[in-house]
Amino acid sequence: MFEEIARNKRRSVILITLFVIVWAGIGALLGALFGNTSSRGSAIASGVLIAVLLAAAATAFAIASGSRLVLSVSKAQPADPAQYRQLHNIVEEMAISAGLPKPAVYVIDDPSPNAFATGISPNRAAITATTGLLTMMNREELEGVISHEMSHIRNYDVRLILIVTTLIGFAGLLASLIWRAAFFSRPRGRDGQQITIVLFAAGALLTVVAFIVGPLIQFALSRSREELADVSGVQLTRNPDGLIHALQKLAGNDKPFATFNHSTAAMCIDDPLQHHEGWSHRLFDTHPPIDQRIAVLQRLAHGQTA
Repeated sequence: MFEEIARNKRRSVILITLFVIVWAGIGALLGALFGNTSSRGSAIASGVLIAVLLAAAATAFAIASGSRLVLSVSKAQPADPAQYRQLHNIVEEMAISAGLPKPAVYVIDDPSPNAFATGISPNRAAITATTGLLTMMNREELEGVISHEMSHIRNYDVRLILIVTTLIGFAGLLASLIWRAAFFSRPRGRDGQQITIVLFAAGALLTVVAFIVGPLIQFALSRSREELADVSGVQLTRNPDGLIHALQKLAGNDKPFATFNHSTAAMCIDDPLQHHEGWSHRLFDTHPPIDQRIAVLQRLAHGQTA
């Protein structure tokens, strides 16, 4: 368990470093396109510097504000302690069991049953559940779900996924802005043509980062992350049946999660894209199949090694 936590911390550093290298490469290519023969070296250096500064800004934003952005985009609202007393009680119980501070508790008004954890550390974490999940699950099953999310916080999975998700979103935003500039700007003259070429090249490179490289990095994150959270969640509740029954209910869910997409689906206990999209989405699955996860827990319930 502690080895996996340390491994996730190392992955965060490696992924941030990889992100900076990719951005530096984009800056170098754009500098080479923009600079002329006599000044190409300085143009490449300037491109690398600007790209690295942008990468550093994106990483700093992920650490400082990425969690708030995810909660805002998913339309999560703070869970009222009186209205959602059972949810608050279970989150507090699981936090005590895990030896962690109680995370902030949020609710999303969505009929699709799901939950996720986010945050940069156990001291700055949040657990969010949909109203559909709260309606569907009994207390035992809800304990299983919350123990799974608390394990993600304890294992530092939330930091890893938050950083990757925020950086992918930042690349997509820049790609969109650059494509708009490329299609709607009207630069004139020879320099104008060169600027247009650079804009199209930058848009293409950032699109590749946002929609191919980024999702593949998410895919590269160990799919055992979900199974580890399942198993370590059972260690918190001492009751495999709660999470088993919760996953069985989630497997039969036919309600799409309206506010989630490729980038944020990786945070959910149940990947909504596995249920409601076509075969192409499975190329980027970050969750093992639910029946496989249930089988692991059932072996634990019968005293077998996971």
